[in-house]
Amino acid sequence: MSGRVSQSPREGGDLRPSAERQRPEAPAFAGARDVRKDFPGLVTAEGKPWHYLDTAATAQKPRAVIDAVSRAIGTDYATVHRGVYTRSAEMTLGYEAARRRVAGFIGGREEELVLTRGATEAINLVAYSYPRKGRVLLSTLEHHSNIVPWQLAGWQVDVCPLTEDGRIDLDAAERMLTKDHTMVAFAHVSNVLGSVLDAKRAAELAHSVGAKLLLDGCQAVPRLPVDVSEIGCDFYAFSAHKLYGPTGIGALWGRAELLDAMPPWQGGGSMIEKVTFENTTYAPPPQRFEAGTPAIVEAIGFAAACDYVERVGTERIHAHECALVGHLREALHGMNDVTLFGPADSAGIVSFAMRGVHPHDLGTILDEEHVAIRAGHHCAQPLMAHLGVPATARASFGLYSDESDVEALLRGIDRTRRIFG
Repeated sequence: MSGRVSQSPREGGDLRPSAERQRPEAPAFAGARDVRKDFPGLVTAEGKPWHYLDTAATAQKPRAVIDAVSRAIGTDYATVHRGVYTRSAEMTLGYEAARRRVAGFIGGREEELVLTRGATEAINLVAYSYPRKGRVLLSTLEHHSNIVPWQLAGWQVDVCPLTEDGRIDLDAAERMLTKDHTMVAFAHVSNVLGSVLDAKRAAELAHSVGAKLLLDGCQAVPRLPVDVSEIGCDFYAFSAHKLYGPTGIGALWGRAELLDAMPPWQGGGSMIEKVTFENTTYAPPPQRFEAGTPAIVEAIGFAAACDYVERVGTERIHAHECALVGHLREALHGMNDVTLFGPADSAGIVSFAMRGVHPHDLGTILDEEHVAIRAGHHCAQPLMAHLGVPATARASFGLYSDESDVEALLRGIDRTRRIFG
């Protein structure tokens, strides 16, 4: 079946509990400092290790981000943009420096970066404000946040299929794209399958018919080096909380000329130039799209998260997570009752199903073993229908993950197997 790599029961297979079989060893995070100590959330209330394998949903926060947020909401706190007093001016400088930092993290400029409540709001902003609404090409693996906004905003939605191993089929996209398409919106990395899009080719295909490319970068930015100018995309949306930063804030990067041509989609303070009862004029981008008092504290934390990830290095993070993915997939591949989904080289994410065990039951048993995974449809119901399952279990890694997390997960799977017979 397209998009899944199936493991069916094999005659004469090794049916011993996996703990009794020799497992492949996971390569170490070579040359990296021990980062786990930076994350106070990686222990239980009793002080035991907590094996957190749900980073694709939201990442744990390093002490550097926690401290930056604490200072911003405490000793440094003041409003921005309006105050004439010293602390407000200082906080304004800090807030705009955060915008500059976040933009630079993906190779953009500060005047191209809109600070939003998250990637969901960023995609909604484009769906509603882009002046040339028409046909949009999505893919089967998209998160609901990259499906529903286009529907609500009145776009005509076309769906690109997947390859056998769960990647967006760009050959099919090339055949499907027409001059009627004004937008292509794809996930840079799938939140379920971990498959990585050939983003540069996607941009070339979109541009060949005069369309623009929006990338949902939520799962890519924490895991891969991202440079929007090198990719050639037109919009890039991502969230802070998946990048080890705070919740409630994200970003939309857009080409300056495109943002300048888009009207605001929310009105209020800060996004205006002049207001009268007869007429209102709007501020230039990005302020045009930032109505109301901004998420000041969260922006400071967002920038601190970018600093932290850059110090570790996204290339090193990607290599580390790929090693852990390889370790886990190889172990699961040897289990007769496990179905693996997605490509072997997925970026930090492994989705699977156990025969006869609902993912929610597996997640509950793993929780008793201090192992946290995601279980459900992962806000990707069309993809679940494509895979032919109601839900999957998903283990997702972060820069703080190590082989002990994989081993704890495998022990929990062994226990689940014993419980369910």
